Amino acid sequence: MSEKKHLTLAAAVLALATLLSRCAGLIRDVVIAAFFGAGYGADAFFMAFTLPNLLRRFFAEGSLTAAFVPTFSAVRQQQGEAQAHHVACQCWGLLLLVMALVTAVGILLAPMVVPLVAAGFGTVAGKLELTVRLTQLMFPYLFFVSLLALVTGILNVYGHYFVPALSPVMLNAAMILAALLFSSRMAVPIEALAWGVVVGGLLQLGMSLPLLRRYGVRLRPGWDWRNPAVVRITRLMLPGVVGVAIYQINVVVTRLLSSFLAEGSLSYLYYSQRLFEFPQGIFVVSIAQAVLPSLSRHAVADDRSALLDDLRYGLSLILLITLPAAAGLLLCAKPLFSLLFMQGAFDAKAVHQTALALMAYAPGLVFVGLSRVLVPVFYARQNTRTPVWISFWTLLVNAIAGLLLMRGYGHVGLALALTLSALFNALALGWVLRRQLGPLGLRPLFWLGVKASGAAAGMAFVVFWLLQQGDWLAGQTWRNGLVLLGAVGSGGLAYLLLCRLLGVALVRDLGMLLRRRRPAGR
Repeated sequence: MSEKKHLTLAAAVLALATLLSRCAGLIRDVVIAAFFGAGYGADAFFMAFTLPNLLRRFFAEGSLTAAFVPTFSAVRQQQGEAQAHHVACQCWGLLLLVMALVTAVGILLAPMVVPLVAAGFGTVAGKLELTVRLTQLMFPYLFFVSLLALVTGILNVYGHYFVPALSPVMLNAAMILAALLFSSRMAVPIEALAWGVVVGGLLQLGMSLPLLRRYGVRLRPGWDWRNPAVVRITRLMLPGVVGVAIYQINVVVTRLLSSFLAEGSLSYLYYSQRLFEFPQGIFVVSIAQAVLPSLSRHAVADDRSALLDDLRYGLSLILLITLPAAAGLLLCAKPLFSLLFMQGAFDAKAVHQTALALMAYAPGLVFVGLSRVLVPVFYARQNTRTPVWISFWTLLVNAIAGLLLMRGYGHVGLALALTLSALFNALALGWVLRRQLGPLGLRPLFWLGVKASGAAAGMAFVVFWLLQQGDWLAGQTWRNGLVLLGAVGSGGLAYLLLCRLLGVALVRDLGMLLRRRRPAGR
Protein backbone atom coordinates (compact mmCIF):
# COMPACT_ATOMS: atom_id res chain seq x y z
CA MET A 1 0.00 0.00 0.00
CA SER A 2 1.37 3.44 -0.95
CA GLU A 3 2.28 5.91 1.77
CA LYS A 4 -0.49 8.37 0.83
CA LYS A 5 -3.07 5.59 0.69
CA HIS A 6 -1.97 4.39 4.13
CA LEU A 7 -2.16 7.91 5.56
CA THR A 8 -5.57 8.56 4.03
CA LEU A 9 -7.05 5.29 5.25
CA ALA A 10 -5.56 5.75 8.72
CA ALA A 11 -6.97 9.28 8.89
CA ALA A 12 -10.35 8.01 7.61
CA VAL A 13 -10.49 5.28 10.28
CA LEU A 14 -9.58 7.79 12.98
CA ALA A 15 -12.12 10.27 11.64
CA LEU A 16 -14.89 7.66 11.68
CA ALA A 17 -14.12 6.57 15.24
CA THR A 18 -13.76 10.18 16.37
CA LEU A 19 -17.04 11.11 14.66
CA LEU A 20 -18.83 8.48 16.72
CA SER A 21 -17.18 9.62 19.95
CA ARG A 22 -17.82 13.30 19.15
CA CYS A 23 -21.48 12.56 18.47
CA ALA A 24 -21.63 10.92 21.89
CA GLY A 25 -19.86 13.98 23.30
CA LEU A 26 -22.41 16.27 21.67
CA ILE A 27 -25.25 14.28 23.22
CA ARG A 28 -23.42 14.53 26.56
CA ASP A 29 -23.19 18.32 26.28
CA VAL A 30 -26.85 18.58 25.32
CA VAL A 31 -27.75 16.56 28.42
CA ILE A 32 -25.50 18.69 30.65
CA ALA A 33 -26.99 21.88 29.20
CA ALA A 34 -30.54 20.64 29.75
CA PHE A 35 -29.88 19.55 33.35
CA PHE A 36 -27.51 22.29 34.52
CA GLY A 37 -27.74 25.13 31.96
CA ALA A 38 -25.05 27.82 31.92
CA GLY A 39 -24.63 29.10 35.44
CA TYR A 40 -23.52 28.28 38.99
CA GLY A 41 -23.10 24.48 38.89
CA ALA A 42 -22.03 24.26 35.26
CA ASP A 43 -19.41 27.00 35.71
CA ALA A 44 -18.00 25.15 38.73
CA PHE A 45 -17.87 21.80 36.92
CA PHE A 46 -16.18 23.14 33.79
CA MET A 47 -13.62 25.02 35.85
CA ALA A 48 -13.00 21.97 38.06
CA PHE A 49 -12.41 19.81 34.99
CA THR A 50 -9.70 22.27 33.91
CA LEU A 51 -6.91 20.98 36.17
CA PRO A 52 -7.16 17.20 35.54
CA ASN A 53 -7.80 17.91 31.86
CA LEU A 54 -4.79 20.24 31.78
CA LEU A 55 -2.50 17.63 33.32
CA ARG A 56 -3.93 14.97 31.00
CA ARG A 57 -2.52 17.02 28.12
CA PHE A 58 0.82 17.32 29.93
CA PHE A 59 1.34 13.63 30.56
CA ALA A 60 -0.87 12.00 27.96
CA GLU A 61 -2.01 13.27 24.58
CA GLY A 62 0.66 15.90 24.15
CA SER A 63 4.13 15.19 25.48
CA LEU A 64 3.92 11.43 26.09
CA THR A 65 2.56 10.57 22.66
CA ALA A 66 4.94 12.97 20.91
CA ALA A 67 7.98 11.51 22.70
CA PHE A 68 6.94 7.85 22.82
CA VAL A 69 5.70 7.18 19.26
CA PRO A 70 8.86 8.25 17.37
CA THR A 71 11.18 6.50 19.87
CA PHE A 72 9.13 3.30 20.07
CA SER A 73 8.85 3.26 16.27
CA ALA A 74 12.63 3.67 15.92
CA VAL A 75 13.43 0.90 18.45
CA ARG A 76 10.98 -1.46 16.76
CA GLN A 77 12.42 -0.69 13.33
CA GLN A 78 16.10 -0.87 14.31
CA GLN A 79 16.23 -3.35 17.22
CA GLY A 80 13.24 -5.62 16.73
CA GLU A 81 9.98 -6.50 18.44
CA ALA A 82 11.43 -7.96 21.64
CA GLN A 83 13.37 -4.81 22.51
CA ALA A 84 10.38 -2.62 21.59
CA HIS A 85 8.17 -4.61 23.97
CA HIS A 86 10.81 -4.28 26.70
CA VAL A 87 10.85 -0.50 26.28
CA ALA A 88 7.04 -0.39 26.45
CA CYS A 89 7.06 -2.29 29.76
CA GLN A 90 9.63 0.07 31.29
CA CYS A 91 7.56 3.08 30.23
CA TRP A 92 4.45 1.41 31.67
CA GLY A 93 6.10 0.94 35.07
CA LEU A 94 7.44 4.50 35.14
CA LEU A 95 4.09 5.96 34.09
CA LEU A 96 2.18 3.98 36.74
CA LEU A 97 4.38 5.39 39.50
CA VAL A 98 4.50 8.97 38.22
CA MET A 99 0.76 9.25 37.59
CA ALA A 100 -0.14 7.74 40.97
CA LEU A 101 2.01 10.42 42.63
CA VAL A 102 0.64 13.22 40.45
CA THR A 103 -2.94 12.17 41.16
CA ALA A 104 -2.38 12.03 44.94
CA VAL A 105 -0.60 15.41 44.98
CA GLY A 106 -3.32 16.94 42.82
CA ILE A 107 -6.06 15.89 45.24
CA LEU A 108 -4.10 17.25 48.24
CA LEU A 109 -3.20 20.59 46.63
CA ALA A 110 -6.56 21.31 44.98
CA PRO A 111 -7.73 23.65 47.81
CA MET A 112 -4.64 25.80 47.21
CA VAL A 113 -4.44 25.65 43.40
CA VAL A 114 -8.10 26.02 42.39
CA PRO A 115 -8.49 29.51 43.94
CA LEU A 116 -5.59 30.64 41.72
CA VAL A 117 -7.30 29.63 38.46
CA ALA A 118 -10.86 30.51 39.55
CA ALA A 119 -10.20 33.71 41.45
CA GLY A 120 -13.41 35.36 40.26
CA PHE A 121 -15.56 32.60 41.80
CA GLY A 122 -14.67 33.83 45.29
CA THR A 123 -17.29 36.57 45.00
CA VAL A 124 -20.14 34.02 44.73
CA ALA A 125 -20.99 32.19 47.97
CA GLY A 126 -20.04 28.50 47.86
CA LYS A 127 -18.98 28.49 44.21
CA LEU A 128 -15.23 28.24 44.87
CA GLU A 129 -15.70 25.52 47.49
CA LEU A 130 -17.83 23.49 45.06
CA THR A 131 -15.16 23.85 42.37
CA VAL A 132 -12.48 22.52 44.76
CA ARG A 133 -14.64 19.53 45.69
CA LEU A 134 -15.36 18.65 42.06
CA THR A 135 -11.67 18.96 41.16
CA GLN A 136 -10.70 16.48 43.88
CA LEU A 137 -13.37 14.03 42.77
CA MET A 138 -12.21 14.08 39.14
CA PHE A 139 -8.44 13.84 39.61
CA PRO A 140 -8.30 9.99 39.37
CA TYR A 141 -9.50 10.40 35.77
CA LEU A 142 -6.01 11.73 35.01
CA PHE A 143 -4.43 8.43 36.14
CA PHE A 144 -6.53 6.25 33.84
CA VAL A 145 -6.38 8.45 30.76
CA SER A 146 -2.59 8.89 30.98
CA LEU A 147 -2.14 5.11 30.93
CA LEU A 148 -4.53 5.03 27.98
CA ALA A 149 -2.24 7.43 26.08
CA LEU A 150 0.66 4.96 26.26
CA VAL A 151 -1.56 2.10 25.12
CA THR A 152 -2.87 4.25 22.25
CA GLY A 153 0.67 5.15 21.16
CA ILE A 154 1.66 1.47 20.98
CA LEU A 155 -1.46 0.53 19.03
CA ASN A 156 -0.97 3.42 16.58
CA VAL A 157 2.58 2.29 15.80
CA TYR A 158 1.13 -1.14 14.96
CA GLY A 159 -1.42 0.55 12.69
CA HIS A 160 -4.45 0.12 14.98
CA TYR A 161 -6.40 3.37 15.30
CA PHE A 162 -10.12 2.64 15.54
CA VAL A 163 -10.78 1.40 19.09
CA PRO A 164 -8.51 3.90 20.92
CA ALA A 165 -10.12 6.76 18.98
CA LEU A 166 -13.55 5.34 19.83
CA SER A 167 -12.81 4.98 23.56
CA PRO A 168 -14.06 8.49 24.49
CA VAL A 169 -17.54 7.11 23.83
CA MET A 170 -17.20 5.32 27.18
CA LEU A 171 -16.44 8.61 28.97
CA ASN A 172 -19.38 10.34 27.34
CA ALA A 173 -21.74 7.43 28.06
CA ALA A 174 -20.69 7.36 31.71
CA MET A 175 -21.32 11.10 32.08
CA ILE A 176 -24.69 10.92 30.34
CA LEU A 177 -25.86 8.06 32.54
CA ALA A 178 -24.56 9.84 35.64
CA ALA A 179 -26.60 12.95 34.80
CA LEU A 180 -29.74 11.02 33.87
CA LEU A 181 -29.74 8.44 36.66
CA PHE A 182 -27.90 9.91 39.63
CA SER A 183 -27.96 13.74 39.56
CA SER A 184 -31.44 13.89 41.08
CA ARG A 185 -30.41 11.48 43.86
CA MET A 186 -27.40 13.46 45.09
CA ALA A 187 -27.38 16.36 47.53
CA VAL A 188 -25.24 18.30 45.06
CA PRO A 189 -26.52 17.17 41.62
CA ILE A 190 -23.47 18.35 39.66
CA GLU A 191 -21.27 15.88 41.61
CA ALA A 192 -22.87 13.06 39.62
CA LEU A 193 -21.03 14.34 36.54
CA ALA A 194 -17.71 14.24 38.40
CA TRP A 195 -18.21 10.59 39.32
CA GLY A 196 -19.20 9.91 35.71
CA VAL A 197 -15.85 11.33 34.54
CA VAL A 198 -13.86 8.97 36.79
CA VAL A 199 -15.84 5.87 35.81
CA GLY A 200 -15.59 6.88 32.15
CA GLY A 201 -11.78 7.15 32.35
CA LEU A 202 -11.56 3.64 33.81
CA LEU A 203 -13.82 2.26 31.08
CA GLN A 204 -11.71 3.93 28.37
CA LEU A 205 -8.57 2.20 29.57
CA GLY A 206 -10.35 -1.13 29.99
CA MET A 207 -11.62 -0.92 26.41
CA SER A 208 -8.20 -0.50 24.77
CA LEU A 209 -5.78 -2.44 27.00
CA PRO A 210 -6.82 -5.97 25.91
CA LEU A 211 -6.08 -5.12 22.25
CA LEU A 212 -2.33 -5.18 22.91
CA ARG A 213 -2.42 -8.98 23.11
CA ARG A 214 -3.35 -9.08 19.43
CA TYR A 215 0.13 -7.72 18.67
CA GLY A 216 1.95 -9.85 21.21
CA VAL A 217 2.44 -6.96 23.66
CA ARG A 218 1.94 -7.77 27.35
CA LEU A 219 2.50 -4.75 29.54
CA ARG A 220 4.13 -5.71 32.82
CA PRO A 221 5.60 -2.90 34.96
CA GLY A 222 9.35 -2.72 34.44
CA TRP A 223 11.91 -0.79 36.44
CA ASP A 224 14.82 -0.55 33.99
CA TRP A 225 14.48 3.21 33.75
CA ARG A 226 18.10 3.65 32.64
CA ASN A 227 17.32 1.96 29.36
CA PRO A 228 18.59 4.35 26.61
CA ALA A 229 15.20 4.46 24.89
CA VAL A 230 13.39 5.24 28.15
CA VAL A 231 15.91 7.97 28.94
CA ARG A 232 15.43 9.40 25.44
CA ILE A 233 11.63 9.41 25.83
CA THR A 234 11.93 11.14 29.21
CA ARG A 235 14.27 13.78 27.82
CA LEU A 236 12.00 14.41 24.87
CA MET A 237 8.97 14.62 27.17
CA LEU A 238 10.39 17.33 29.43
CA PRO A 239 10.36 20.15 26.85
CA GLY A 240 7.17 18.64 25.47
CA VAL A 241 5.52 18.96 28.87
CA VAL A 242 6.56 22.60 29.00
CA GLY A 243 5.22 23.17 25.49
CA VAL A 244 1.89 21.53 26.23
CA ALA A 245 1.79 23.36 29.55
CA ILE A 246 2.15 26.69 27.80
CA TYR A 247 -0.57 25.77 25.31
CA GLN A 248 -2.93 24.64 28.05
CA ILE A 249 -2.17 27.75 30.10
CA ASN A 250 -3.91 29.53 27.23
CA VAL A 251 -7.07 27.70 28.23
CA VAL A 252 -6.49 28.43 31.92
CA VAL A 253 -5.85 32.12 31.19
CA THR A 254 -9.08 32.30 29.20
CA ARG A 255 -11.07 30.65 31.99
CA LEU A 256 -9.40 32.78 34.65
CA LEU A 257 -10.31 35.95 32.77
CA SER A 258 -13.84 34.67 32.14
CA SER A 259 -14.35 34.14 35.88
CA PHE A 260 -14.32 37.95 36.26
CA LEU A 261 -17.05 38.39 33.64
CA ALA A 262 -20.81 37.97 34.04
CA GLU A 263 -22.04 34.65 35.42
CA GLY A 264 -22.39 32.09 32.66
CA SER A 265 -19.49 33.46 30.60
CA LEU A 266 -17.30 30.44 31.28
CA SER A 267 -20.15 28.11 30.32
CA TYR A 268 -20.75 30.03 27.08
CA LEU A 269 -17.10 29.58 26.17
CA TYR A 270 -17.15 25.91 27.14
CA TYR A 271 -20.21 24.99 25.06
CA SER A 272 -19.00 26.98 22.05
CA GLN A 273 -15.53 25.44 22.27
CA ARG A 274 -17.08 21.99 22.40
CA LEU A 275 -18.83 22.55 19.06
CA PHE A 276 -15.64 24.13 17.72
CA GLU A 277 -13.75 20.97 18.71
CA PHE A 278 -16.25 18.73 16.91
CA PRO A 279 -14.71 19.12 13.42
CA GLN A 280 -11.30 19.65 15.00
CA GLY A 281 -11.42 16.28 16.72
CA ILE A 282 -12.88 14.43 13.76
CA PHE A 283 -10.58 15.74 11.05
CA VAL A 284 -7.66 17.77 12.40
CA VAL A 285 -6.62 15.46 15.23
CA SER A 286 -7.19 12.38 13.05
CA ILE A 287 -4.91 13.65 10.29
CA ALA A 288 -2.23 14.77 12.76
CA GLN A 289 -2.33 11.45 14.61
CA ALA A 290 -2.20 9.45 11.38
CA VAL A 291 0.75 11.37 9.97
CA LEU A 292 3.04 11.15 13.04
CA PRO A 293 4.13 7.48 12.69
CA SER A 294 4.85 8.02 8.98
CA LEU A 295 6.85 11.18 9.65
CA SER A 296 8.77 9.33 12.35
CA ARG A 297 9.76 6.56 9.95
CA HIS A 298 11.03 9.04 7.40
CA ALA A 299 12.93 10.97 10.07
CA VAL A 300 14.63 7.76 11.27
CA ALA A 301 15.59 6.96 7.66
CA ASP A 302 16.76 10.57 7.15
CA ASP A 303 14.50 10.79 4.08
CA ARG A 304 13.86 14.54 3.87
CA SER A 305 12.02 14.32 0.55
CA ALA A 306 9.49 11.75 1.80
CA LEU A 307 9.05 13.64 5.08
CA LEU A 308 8.22 16.90 3.28
CA ASP A 309 5.94 15.05 0.87
CA ASP A 310 3.90 13.69 3.79
CA LEU A 311 3.88 17.14 5.38
CA ARG A 312 2.50 18.75 2.24
CA TYR A 313 -0.10 16.02 1.89
CA GLY A 314 -1.22 16.47 5.50
CA LEU A 315 -1.45 20.24 5.12
CA SER A 316 -3.42 19.83 1.89
CA LEU A 317 -5.97 17.63 3.65
CA ILE A 318 -6.23 20.17 6.47
CA LEU A 319 -6.94 23.07 4.13
CA LEU A 320 -9.43 21.08 2.09
CA ILE A 321 -11.42 20.17 5.21
CA THR A 322 -11.07 23.07 7.65
CA LEU A 323 -11.93 25.92 5.25
CA PRO A 324 -15.52 24.73 4.64
CA ALA A 325 -15.84 23.53 8.24
CA ALA A 326 -14.90 26.97 9.58
CA ALA A 327 -17.40 28.64 7.22
CA GLY A 328 -20.06 26.15 8.31
CA LEU A 329 -19.49 26.83 12.01
CA LEU A 330 -19.68 30.57 11.39
CA LEU A 331 -23.01 30.34 9.57
CA CYS A 332 -24.61 27.54 11.60
CA ALA A 333 -23.64 28.73 15.10
CA LYS A 334 -27.06 30.01 16.16
CA PRO A 335 -29.07 27.26 14.39
CA LEU A 336 -26.89 24.56 15.99
CA PHE A 337 -27.30 25.84 19.54
CA SER A 338 -30.98 26.56 19.01
CA LEU A 339 -31.70 23.10 17.67
CA LEU A 340 -29.44 21.05 19.93
CA PHE A 341 -29.26 22.94 23.21
CA MET A 342 -32.29 25.23 23.70
CA GLN A 343 -34.27 23.27 26.24
CA GLY A 344 -34.60 23.00 30.00
CA ALA A 345 -32.16 25.34 31.75
CA PHE A 346 -30.53 26.43 28.46
CA ASP A 347 -32.57 29.44 27.28
CA ALA A 348 -32.57 31.82 24.28
CA LYS A 349 -30.04 34.13 25.95
CA ALA A 350 -27.59 31.25 26.36
CA VAL A 351 -28.11 30.29 22.69
CA HIS A 352 -27.28 33.83 21.56
CA GLN A 353 -24.18 34.19 23.76
CA THR A 354 -22.72 30.78 22.92
CA ALA A 355 -23.36 31.34 19.21
CA LEU A 356 -21.41 34.62 19.31
CA ALA A 357 -18.46 32.86 20.96
CA LEU A 358 -18.51 30.05 18.38
CA MET A 359 -18.48 32.59 15.55
CA ALA A 360 -15.35 34.13 17.08
CA TYR A 361 -13.71 30.69 17.43
CA ALA A 362 -14.61 29.46 13.93
CA PRO A 363 -11.82 31.03 11.80
CA GLY A 364 -9.24 29.61 14.20
CA LEU A 365 -10.10 26.08 13.03
CA VAL A 366 -7.92 26.55 9.92
CA PHE A 367 -4.93 27.80 11.92
CA VAL A 368 -5.26 25.14 14.62
CA GLY A 369 -5.38 22.52 11.87
CA LEU A 370 -2.22 23.77 10.19
CA SER A 371 -0.40 23.86 13.53
CA ARG A 372 -1.46 20.31 14.42
CA VAL A 373 0.22 19.00 11.25
CA LEU A 374 3.33 21.21 11.48
CA VAL A 375 4.17 20.29 15.09
CA PRO A 376 4.53 16.51 14.43
CA VAL A 377 7.36 17.30 12.00
CA PHE A 378 9.37 18.70 14.91
CA TYR A 379 8.42 15.71 17.08
CA ALA A 380 9.33 13.21 14.34
CA ARG A 381 12.79 14.79 14.19
CA GLN A 382 12.92 14.48 18.01
CA ASN A 383 12.94 18.25 18.39
CA THR A 384 10.42 19.10 21.10
CA ARG A 385 12.09 22.32 22.23
CA THR A 386 11.29 24.56 19.29
CA PRO A 387 7.50 24.23 19.62
CA VAL A 388 7.93 25.15 23.31
CA TRP A 389 9.34 28.57 22.52
CA ILE A 390 6.68 29.19 19.91
CA SER A 391 3.99 28.14 22.41
CA PHE A 392 5.42 30.60 24.94
CA TRP A 393 5.05 33.53 22.55
CA THR A 394 1.61 32.27 21.55
CA LEU A 395 0.61 32.39 25.22
CA LEU A 396 1.67 36.02 25.45
CA VAL A 397 -0.30 36.90 22.33
CA ASN A 398 -3.41 35.22 23.77
CA ALA A 399 -3.07 36.84 27.20
CA ILE A 400 -2.51 40.35 25.85
CA ALA A 401 -5.24 40.06 23.21
CA GLY A 402 -7.63 38.59 25.81
CA LEU A 403 -7.07 41.43 28.27
CA LEU A 404 -7.61 44.03 25.55
CA LEU A 405 -10.62 42.44 23.86
CA MET A 406 -12.58 41.30 26.95
CA ARG A 407 -13.07 44.91 28.02
CA GLY A 408 -15.26 45.73 25.06
CA TYR A 409 -16.49 42.32 23.94
CA GLY A 410 -16.63 40.17 27.11
CA HIS A 411 -16.41 36.43 26.55
CA VAL A 412 -16.55 36.92 22.76
CA GLY A 413 -13.33 38.90 23.00
CA LEU A 414 -11.67 36.00 24.82
CA ALA A 415 -12.73 33.60 22.04
CA LEU A 416 -11.39 35.99 19.41
CA ALA A 417 -8.08 36.24 21.29
CA LEU A 418 -7.63 32.46 21.01
CA THR A 419 -8.25 32.68 17.28
CA LEU A 420 -5.60 35.38 16.90
CA SER A 421 -3.10 33.38 18.94
CA ALA A 422 -3.79 30.29 16.77
CA LEU A 423 -2.96 32.37 13.68
CA PHE A 424 0.29 33.52 15.26
CA ASN A 425 1.19 29.94 16.26
CA ALA A 426 0.68 28.55 12.74
CA LEU A 427 2.72 31.31 11.10
CA ALA A 428 5.56 30.98 13.61
CA LEU A 429 5.74 27.19 13.23
CA GLY A 430 5.85 27.42 9.45
CA TRP A 431 8.52 30.13 9.49
CA VAL A 432 10.81 28.24 11.89
CA LEU A 433 10.36 24.94 10.04
CA ARG A 434 11.39 26.60 6.79
CA ARG A 435 14.52 27.96 8.45
CA GLN A 436 15.43 24.49 9.71
CA LEU A 437 14.59 22.39 6.64
CA GLY A 438 14.94 24.89 3.83
CA PRO A 439 12.23 25.44 1.20
CA LEU A 440 9.15 23.36 2.01
CA GLY A 441 7.60 23.50 -1.46
CA LEU A 442 4.33 24.96 -0.19
CA ARG A 443 3.41 27.02 -3.28
CA PRO A 444 0.87 24.41 -4.50
CA LEU A 445 -0.78 24.68 -1.08
CA PHE A 446 -1.34 28.38 -1.63
CA TRP A 447 -3.27 27.75 -4.83
CA LEU A 448 -5.13 24.87 -3.22
CA GLY A 449 -6.13 27.29 -0.43
CA VAL A 450 -7.33 29.87 -2.95
CA LYS A 451 -9.46 27.31 -4.81
CA ALA A 452 -10.82 25.75 -1.63
CA SER A 453 -11.68 29.22 -0.28
CA GLY A 454 -13.59 29.99 -3.47
CA ALA A 455 -15.50 26.72 -3.17
CA ALA A 456 -16.18 27.42 0.53
CA ALA A 457 -17.54 30.87 -0.38
CA GLY A 458 -19.96 29.30 -2.86
CA MET A 459 -20.94 26.74 -0.24
CA ALA A 460 -21.55 29.51 2.29
CA PHE A 461 -23.99 31.24 -0.09
CA VAL A 462 -26.02 28.02 -0.44
CA VAL A 463 -26.03 27.37 3.32
CA PHE A 464 -26.94 30.97 4.19
CA TRP A 465 -29.91 30.98 1.80
CA LEU A 466 -31.26 27.67 3.09
CA LEU A 467 -30.90 28.68 6.74
CA GLN A 468 -33.25 31.61 6.16
CA GLN A 469 -36.05 29.05 5.89
CA GLY A 470 -35.79 28.15 9.60
CA ASP A 471 -37.28 29.85 12.67
CA TRP A 472 -34.36 29.59 15.09
CA LEU A 473 -36.09 31.42 17.93
CA ALA A 474 -38.54 28.53 18.09
CA GLY A 475 -35.85 26.22 19.44
CA GLN A 476 -36.17 22.49 18.83
CA THR A 477 -38.67 21.72 16.07
CA TRP A 478 -38.65 18.98 13.44
CA ARG A 479 -38.83 21.65 10.72
CA ASN A 480 -35.70 23.39 11.99
CA GLY A 481 -33.93 20.05 12.08
CA LEU A 482 -34.79 19.35 8.46
CA VAL A 483 -33.71 22.85 7.42
CA LEU A 484 -30.33 22.52 9.17
CA LEU A 485 -29.76 19.01 7.83
CA GLY A 486 -30.66 20.15 4.32
CA ALA A 487 -28.39 23.18 4.57
CA VAL A 488 -25.39 21.14 5.76
CA GLY A 489 -25.93 18.39 3.18
CA SER A 490 -26.50 20.80 0.29
CA GLY A 491 -23.53 22.89 1.37
CA GLY A 492 -21.27 19.84 1.46
CA LEU A 493 -22.34 18.75 -2.02
CA ALA A 494 -21.93 22.30 -3.34
CA TYR A 495 -18.41 22.46 -1.91
CA LEU A 496 -17.33 19.18 -3.50
CA LEU A 497 -18.85 20.15 -6.86
CA LEU A 498 -17.18 23.56 -6.82
CA CYS A 499 -13.85 22.00 -5.87
CA ARG A 500 -14.09 19.73 -8.93
CA LEU A 501 -15.09 22.65 -11.17
CA LEU A 502 -12.17 24.72 -9.87
CA GLY A 503 -9.75 21.88 -10.55
CA VAL A 504 -8.88 20.78 -7.00
CA ALA A 505 -7.13 17.53 -7.94
CA LEU A 506 -6.90 16.37 -4.32
CA VAL A 507 -10.67 15.76 -4.22
CA ARG A 508 -10.36 13.36 -7.15
CA ASP A 509 -7.26 11.73 -5.68
CA LEU A 510 -8.96 11.12 -2.33
CA GLY A 511 -11.79 9.30 -4.04
CA MET A 512 -9.30 7.10 -5.87
CA LEU A 513 -7.34 6.40 -2.71
CA LEU A 514 -10.39 5.35 -0.76
CA ARG A 515 -11.43 3.10 -3.65
CA ARG A 516 -7.94 1.54 -3.45
CA ARG A 517 -6.91 2.86 -6.82
CA ARG A 518 -3.66 4.58 -7.65
CA PRO A 519 -4.11 8.39 -7.51
CA ALA A 520 -3.25 10.64 -10.39
CA GLY A 521 -0.24 12.87 -9.83
CA ARG A 522 -1.01 16.23 -8.34
